[in-house]
Formats: sequence, C-alpha cells, structure tokens
Amino acid sequence: MGLGNGTAVTHFILSELPNTEGLQTVHFITFLVFYLCTLLGNLLIFFAILADPRLHTPMYFFLSNLAVLDIGFSSISTPKMLANLCCQHKVISLGECMSQVFFYHFLGSTECLLYTVMAYDRYVAICHPLRYLLIMNRRVCALLAAGTWIASSFHATILTSLTFTLPYCESNVVDYFFCDIFPLVKLACADTHIVETVTMTNVGLVPLTCFLLILMSYLRIMFSVLKMSAGKGRRKAASTCASHLAVVTLFFGQCALIYTQPQRSKALVTSVHIFSNVVTPMLNPAIYTLRNKEVKAALRKLKGSQTPAH
Repeated sequence: MGLGNGTAVTHFILSELPNTEGLQTVHFITFLVFYLCTLLGNLLIFFAILADPRLHTPMYFFLSNLAVLDIGFSSISTPKMLANLCCQHKVISLGECMSQVFFYHFLGSTECLLYTVMAYDRYVAICHPLRYLLIMNRRVCALLAAGTWIASSFHATILTSLTFTLPYCESNVVDYFFCDIFPLVKLACADTHIVETVTMTNVGLVPLTCFLLILMSYLRIMFSVLKMSAGKGRRKAASTCASHLAVVTLFFGQCALIYTQPQRSKALVTSVHIFSNVVTPMLNPAIYTLRNKEVKAALRKLKGSQTPAH
C-alpha cells in the first residue's frame, strides 16, 4: 500500500507466514496448542516455586523469573500470528507494532542477561559451595534480577525510539509476520544507516558478551568438577548444570542462526523466529522439570498430591 509523502503511518499490514497457503487451519491449531502449553507449563512452574518454601532459593528464584519471561516472550507475536492464520487479520496499529518491537527486544535481552546470571549462580554453587548462601543472599539475587530487567528496558527503549522516529511514507506493508526493526526500517523514506548500525551492534554485542561470560563460568565449573572425587559430587554438579546448559544452547543457537548468517534467507529466519517465539518457551518448563526432583515434587504438592519424591 503506497503512502503519499508526508502521510503519517497509523497502521501496518503484516505478511503471511511463508509456505502456509492452504494449511492455515493446521498451523493455527498447532501454534495454539503450543501457546496454551507454554502458558500452562510456565504458570505451573511459577506457582509451584511460589508455593513451596523449599524452592525459595536463588536458583529457583531465577527460574521463576525465566517462567515469567517465557510467558511474556511467547505472547509478543503468537496471538497476532494466530489471528492472522484464523481470520486473515493482518492489520496492526502503530501502537501495537511499537509494542511488539519494544517487548521483543526487552524480553529477549532480559532472557539473555538472566541466563548469564543463572550461570554465575551455578558457578558460585559449585565452585564456592560453603559461601554460596552468603554470596547469593536475597539482596544480591534481587539486585541481579532487577538489573537484568532494568538494563534491558533501556536497551529496548533506545532501539524502539530510533526505529519509530524514522519517517514512514513509502509503504506500510511489513515483509514479515511480526513487527521487528529490520523489516520496518526497509519501509522508511530516510537514511536508516544509523538505526541499522546501532541495532546490529546492540543485538550482536549483548548476546556475544553474555555468551562469553557464560562460557567463562562453565570453564571454571568444569575445572572444579574435574578436581572432585568421582561419584556423587560430580553427578550432582552435572545434574545441576544440565538443564541450564540445554536452554542456553537453545537460546544462543537460535541467535547464531539468525545473526551470523551473511546471506540470511527469509524462510530460515522465519522458521528460527517461530521456533524461538513459540516452541522454546514451551520447552523450557519441560527441560527444567524432566530431571528436577524438587520441581516435580513441588508440582505434585501444588496439585494436592502427597506422593513423596523418589
């Protein structure tokens, strides 16, 4: 849709998902089931941690933050994508589009920083077990969690402000299934070099820095584990870190696929974005509960079961 010069954009039109023609109903049901499972799984984990005093520890405090993040992250684009699949409702208002851009980068950055904090928590627990509760006290945990949310809000505010101060006067048809910075700046009728440079620097620098800090934490953990006598100590350390390593691998693997490909195909980026927006938030609760006896016991307690954990 063309816009005359000087015409202010009041809404955008989102594109359909690629390769879904004739399969909208199948995709709608699939994504709806994933979304409902995400909401249910993360809400169960959050309330199980809240209800069980035994889980009022730093590790589970950060896990409850992750559950809230996953609920929010999956809700950024999935409801609008479902409306598009179900009712062909492709129009999105300027305010809704701004919200998608802000919350996508706000919650994505918060999740990235939170994984780094969780890696530090595991490092302290394994490398300094006798001082763990002294180092990771409630005040420190609250400051670390608040810091991830506050820093990410500034990060997202800068990127969103730069994106929506651009004039949009050529078209309002976004060549993507949700509002993100790079599809939007293609529609601007002004120089977008600064916005694209700042965006690439930010979305590249934040994950890279977090990944290096996590890598350093796990190298220190690995050296500490190798010094342990074989047996229960090593198994406990491995069990403690396995779930976190799994979700970190999922998160940074998706970032690498999207931002390190010199010639990014739309089909690849769309598939990875759908997986990260819809599937990963659903997998995180499963990853943290499948091997975690404490969380499974808390979930049974939440359901009113008195069955002891084995």
